[in-house]
Amino acid sequence: QVRLVESGGGSVQAGGSLRLSCVASGYPYGTMHMGWFREVPWQDREGVAVLSNSGEPSYADSVEGRFTISRDNATNTLYLKMDSLKPEDTAMYYCAADELYRLTPWMSVVAQKLIENWGQGTQVTVFS
Repeated sequence: QVRLVESGGGSVQAGGSLRLSCVASGYPYGTMHMGWFREVPWQDREGVAVLSNSGEPSYADSVEGRFTISRDNATNTLYLKMDSLKPEDTAMYYCAADELYRLTPWMSVVAQKLIENWGQGTQVTVFS
Protein backbone atom coordinates (compact mmCIF):
# COMPACT_ATOMS: atom_id res chain seq x y z
CA GLN A 1 0.00 0.00 0.00
CA VAL A 2 1.28 3.45 -0.95
CA ARG A 3 1.98 5.75 1.97
CA LEU A 4 3.08 9.39 1.94
CA VAL A 5 4.08 11.10 5.19
CA GLU A 6 4.78 14.84 5.26
CA SER A 7 6.74 16.78 7.85
CA GLY A 8 8.56 20.06 8.25
CA GLY A 9 5.66 22.48 8.56
CA GLY A 10 5.53 25.16 11.22
CA SER A 11 5.22 28.85 11.93
CA VAL A 12 7.71 31.29 10.48
CA GLN A 13 8.01 35.02 10.07
CA ALA A 14 7.56 36.52 6.61
CA GLY A 15 10.83 36.37 4.69
CA GLY A 16 11.86 33.19 6.42
CA SER A 17 12.34 29.66 5.13
CA LEU A 18 11.03 26.16 5.71
CA ARG A 19 11.74 22.80 4.14
CA LEU A 20 8.95 20.27 3.81
CA SER A 21 9.66 16.56 3.47
CA CYS A 22 7.51 13.73 2.17
CA VAL A 23 8.68 10.19 2.81
CA ALA A 24 7.16 7.68 0.42
CA SER A 25 6.76 3.94 0.82
CA GLY A 26 4.92 1.04 -0.72
CA TYR A 27 5.79 1.44 -4.39
CA PRO A 28 8.75 1.78 -6.77
CA TYR A 29 9.55 5.34 -5.74
CA GLY A 30 11.47 6.42 -8.79
CA THR A 31 8.58 5.65 -11.11
CA MET A 32 6.14 8.10 -9.59
CA HIS A 33 5.19 11.61 -10.62
CA MET A 34 5.10 13.64 -7.41
CA GLY A 35 4.21 17.09 -6.22
CA TRP A 36 3.11 19.50 -3.53
CA PHE A 37 -0.33 21.06 -3.28
CA ARG A 38 -1.76 23.43 -0.70
CA GLU A 39 -5.16 24.27 0.65
CA VAL A 40 -6.64 27.13 2.62
CA PRO A 41 -10.06 26.76 4.29
CA TRP A 42 -12.92 27.72 1.99
CA GLN A 43 -10.66 27.85 -1.06
CA ASP A 44 -9.82 25.26 -3.71
CA ARG A 45 -6.67 23.24 -3.27
CA GLU A 46 -3.97 24.48 -5.64
CA GLY A 47 -0.80 23.07 -7.09
CA VAL A 48 2.48 24.48 -5.83
CA ALA A 49 5.31 22.48 -7.38
CA VAL A 50 5.59 19.13 -9.12
CA LEU A 51 8.34 16.81 -10.25
CA SER A 52 7.94 14.30 -13.05
CA ASN A 53 9.35 10.82 -12.72
CA SER A 54 12.15 11.96 -15.05
CA GLY A 55 13.04 14.81 -12.70
CA GLU A 56 11.48 17.74 -14.56
CA PRO A 57 10.15 20.40 -12.15
CA SER A 58 7.26 22.82 -12.66
CA TYR A 59 6.11 25.62 -10.38
CA ALA A 60 3.05 27.72 -9.85
CA ASP A 61 3.65 31.34 -10.82
CA SER A 62 3.05 32.44 -7.23
CA VAL A 63 6.07 30.47 -5.95
CA GLU A 64 8.40 30.52 -8.96
CA GLY A 65 11.85 31.66 -7.86
CA ARG A 66 11.08 31.20 -4.15
CA PHE A 67 10.34 27.48 -3.83
CA THR A 68 12.44 24.53 -4.96
CA ILE A 69 11.18 20.98 -5.35
CA SER A 70 13.60 18.08 -5.26
CA ARG A 71 13.75 14.37 -4.52
CA ASP A 72 16.22 11.95 -3.00
CA ASN A 73 15.66 8.52 -4.51
CA ALA A 74 18.04 6.92 -2.01
CA THR A 75 15.73 7.79 0.88
CA ASN A 76 12.43 7.91 -1.07
CA THR A 77 11.93 11.50 0.02
CA LEU A 78 10.40 14.46 -1.79
CA TYR A 79 11.34 17.94 -0.58
CA LEU A 80 9.96 21.43 -0.94
CA LYS A 81 12.37 24.19 0.07
CA MET A 82 10.44 27.38 0.65
CA ASP A 83 12.31 30.68 0.83
CA SER A 84 11.15 34.29 1.10
CA LEU A 85 7.89 33.09 2.58
CA LYS A 86 4.88 35.38 2.51
CA PRO A 87 1.73 35.41 4.65
CA GLU A 88 -0.23 34.28 1.58
CA ASP A 89 1.80 31.04 1.58
CA THR A 90 -0.03 30.05 4.76
CA ALA A 91 -1.85 26.78 4.05
CA MET A 92 -1.99 23.06 4.66
CA TYR A 93 0.57 21.50 2.33
CA TYR A 94 -0.04 18.05 0.87
CA CYS A 95 2.30 15.65 -0.87
CA ALA A 96 0.83 13.75 -3.84
CA ALA A 97 2.01 10.95 -6.09
CA ASP A 98 0.75 9.05 -9.08
CA GLU A 99 2.35 6.37 -11.21
CA LEU A 100 0.50 7.08 -14.45
CA TYR A 101 -0.87 10.60 -14.24
CA ARG A 102 1.65 13.41 -14.74
CA LEU A 103 1.00 16.19 -12.24
CA THR A 104 1.03 19.90 -13.06
CA PRO A 105 0.87 22.96 -10.75
CA TRP A 106 -2.19 24.28 -12.58
CA MET A 107 -4.35 21.18 -12.26
CA SER A 108 -7.98 21.93 -11.51
CA VAL A 109 -9.67 20.56 -8.42
CA VAL A 110 -11.50 18.11 -10.68
CA ALA A 111 -8.23 16.91 -12.24
CA GLN A 112 -6.66 16.54 -8.80
CA LYS A 113 -9.25 13.86 -8.03
CA LEU A 114 -7.41 11.64 -10.52
CA ILE A 115 -4.27 11.66 -8.36
CA GLU A 116 -4.16 8.33 -6.61
CA ASN A 117 -2.05 8.99 -3.53
CA TRP A 118 -2.06 11.80 -0.96
CA GLY A 119 -0.37 12.45 2.35
CA GLN A 120 -2.12 13.71 5.46
CA GLY A 121 -0.74 17.25 5.16
CA THR A 122 1.54 19.54 7.14
CA GLN A 123 0.56 23.05 8.21
CA VAL A 124 2.62 26.08 7.21
CA THR A 125 1.86 29.42 8.85
CA VAL A 126 3.65 32.61 7.81
CA PHE A 127 3.11 35.66 10.03
CA SER A 128 4.02 39.25 9.25
